[in-house]
Amino acid sequence: MKRIIYTLLGTILIAGTSCKKELGKLPENAKVDGNTIIDQRTSEIALNGVYYRFANVDAANNVTDWFEHEVPPAVFAGYMGYGYGEDDAENNNYTNSFFSSIYWTSSYQLINAANGLIKGVSLLEDKAFTNNRKREVLAEARFLRAYGHFKILSYFGQWFDLSSPYGALLRDEFVTVGATAKARSSVKDSYTAILADLDDAIANAPAQNKAFYATRWAAMALKMKVLMSHGQPADYPVITALADSIILNSPYTLEPQMKDIFYVKGLTSPEVILGIKSQQNQESYYYLLSRQYWPGASFLYVAKTALKTLLANDPRGAWMIGSANRYAAGTFYFLKYIKEGSTPTPLSETAYALRLTEVYLLKAEAIVRSGGSLAAARDILKNIMGHAGVTDFSAADNATSVNEMLKQLYLETARNLVGEDGQEWLSLLRLPSSLIQELRPTANDKVKYIMPIPHTEFLNNPAIGEQNPGYQQ
Repeated sequence: MKRIIYTLLGTILIAGTSCKKELGKLPENAKVDGNTIIDQRTSEIALNGVYYRFANVDAANNVTDWFEHEVPPAVFAGYMGYGYGEDDAENNNYTNSFFSSIYWTSSYQLINAANGLIKGVSLLEDKAFTNNRKREVLAEARFLRAYGHFKILSYFGQWFDLSSPYGALLRDEFVTVGATAKARSSVKDSYTAILADLDDAIANAPAQNKAFYATRWAAMALKMKVLMSHGQPADYPVITALADSIILNSPYTLEPQMKDIFYVKGLTSPEVILGIKSQQNQESYYYLLSRQYWPGASFLYVAKTALKTLLANDPRGAWMIGSANRYAAGTFYFLKYIKEGSTPTPLSETAYALRLTEVYLLKAEAIVRSGGSLAAARDILKNIMGHAGVTDFSAADNATSVNEMLKQLYLETARNLVGEDGQEWLSLLRLPSSLIQELRPTANDKVKYIMPIPHTEFLNNPAIGEQNPGYQQ
């Protein structure tokens, strides 16, 4: 098997396997950069390398780590915390927080890997590929680049203000050591770049793929999320149309019982649009994310009283919230991924980036925000709640105003999608300020909607510009 190594900002990135028959699993030890892409086979190897970065695999132990996606957003929203003592981020103070630099390094490793692939594949002639595979490979890479840039914009940029100069640091070229200087882009330009990549993915990505690889449906779902953050009146009909296309035309269907996704089916569930598959024998490694939920290892991440209260009269509370954590008062074991008293498995190490449930909830939110039928939004909300085993719909039935319906949609988003990929935080920040203050009083300033750019970036990239307002460089 041919093995080639490249270095990204001093970090060795592992890219993919050399055999197409092995593309059903994450790469293990072949290493590739854009200069080694010479044909379709090596393009597929490099693409697997980009997915390797998407799964955030630790090359030292060959274990996926979706912690950044599952835990910190739930901490910011007030539903989860650090089980061995309170972290500053639990009160939306990020400067000295353990969670303050999440996404920055991993997102740019993903973006850079995607850029290396895009550069290499773009230089090849179309005849080097069978059928439409060249366009598909490029589309999958652009989807992953859009995903990375959207993370950066969402957590380090003023995504809520289209006039703001504090957008993402957009990278559209492969970066090598000593060639890192670049200024961040405006929020408006950041959205333009992200949406351009997603439109390409919608047009050219495969319609069918394994659940841990991107499809045009995944690109549509991610575009819905981006447009909801973009938040302009013209966005909402597009969101609704994208949702309808996914619901009516894609192979995905809602899981009859939400619990089965996490405890029985994992990525085989027909609801999962895009997920993270654990590495081979990953469950045997001690310092796993699911073991940090139960019983705790070097770290412990727990449900806080706010999540227990949210689920108090909900059937999900019985299986998602465990016994009290003895190390920090007011916290409980978080059991969405692993049952109390059990041991890690490949299923407990599976993660979820996009589920059909989110598509439905985003559609309902778009309907409400566009001045559409509250009854239509309510029907969607009750349908989703029913798939989670809920039978008491009184709160949804009593939501007769726009703000109250937005609140109920948010609460279901938190109940359903907490600890997956940040929906419980970003959807909270889209609410009217009065509701944000009601639900999360410590998020009392837009400075607290985003985090400071890590100090090391200013050392490595003096051209980036100013630190986010409210923070010191």
